[in-house]
Amino acid sequence: MIDALLKVRDLKVHFPLGGGLLRPKALVKAVDGVSFDVPKGSTFGIVGESGSGKSTTALAVMRLVHITAGGVMLGGDDIGALQGEALRRVRRRFQMVFQDPFASLNPRKRAGDAIQEALELMDVGEPAQRPEMARKLFLQTGLRPEQLLLFPHQFSGGQRQRIVLARALAANPELLVCDEPVSALDVAIQAQILNLMQRLQRELGLTYLFISHDLGVIRHMCDQIAVMYLGKIVEQAPRTGLFERPLHPYTLALWSAAPSFDPGARSRRDRIRLQGDPPSPIDVPAGCRFAGRCPYAEARCHAEPPLLREVLPGHLVACHRVSDTGVPMYKSAV
Repeated sequence: MIDALLKVRDLKVHFPLGGGLLRPKALVKAVDGVSFDVPKGSTFGIVGESGSGKSTTALAVMRLVHITAGGVMLGGDDIGALQGEALRRVRRRFQMVFQDPFASLNPRKRAGDAIQEALELMDVGEPAQRPEMARKLFLQTGLRPEQLLLFPHQFSGGQRQRIVLARALAANPELLVCDEPVSALDVAIQAQILNLMQRLQRELGLTYLFISHDLGVIRHMCDQIAVMYLGKIVEQAPRTGLFERPLHPYTLALWSAAPSFDPGARSRRDRIRLQGDPPSPIDVPAGCRFAGRCPYAEARCHAEPPLLREVLPGHLVACHRVSDTGVPMYKSAV
């Protein structure tokens, strides 16, 4: 069995909201008990609609939001519990690539200076070595050395994301947390960046935690995929299993919204069309969080929260309407 580089256990991120002298603060349960492992050298994807908690999960792993409960282990380090200088020292091992490369870069700082600053902050190399290290990082991510002197506004969107990747690689990390890293780019440029990330993964042995709402990107990049809804994982499986045999009605609804990913080539009348909005993360339902929008929900679904359980080898699902042997017990089963 491949060792897991990243282990997330029962992760919870709750944000206090409002409150006062006479009433307690409400809690926004953005992430509410998420667990998964990411094997070393692999890509673990999290997909879901806006508000599902996928980006908050990424920020919690990066320790950029407060973790309410649960654990985050990176190798032998409990990064969820580290604080101050101890956290700063271990940050060399995990870095993040954000959605908007322009917002991630200081517009007044030359590209080369941004890379050298990262090398300095992470105490990588000697000061005299850092200009050459920055040049090599530029070449490694498909940029030209002479572009080190340019400012962010002088680059295209794809080139700026290459700079962000170069800066993230400056510390020679083991884990890259990527939050919608190509969603702000044109489709053709997306493909170039994704192929670059795969090449870097092969060459450097990188491990990715990859967040996206784009099913095509997820299918192209990820080995394992988790589907999140309202702060919880509702289905998790290897890429092939999830795209060929989705089991949770919410996963089917996501696939239905992108017809090219409809694995059974079902007709339009058989596709799941969701009505309404997700429940409030402040006042989550007592049973399955998807029950209010699920066309196959029954009384038990509204009263009892389903457990995330393994129904096929490596395939986990949290749904009362799926049997313990992975057979959907609802209409239009795959």
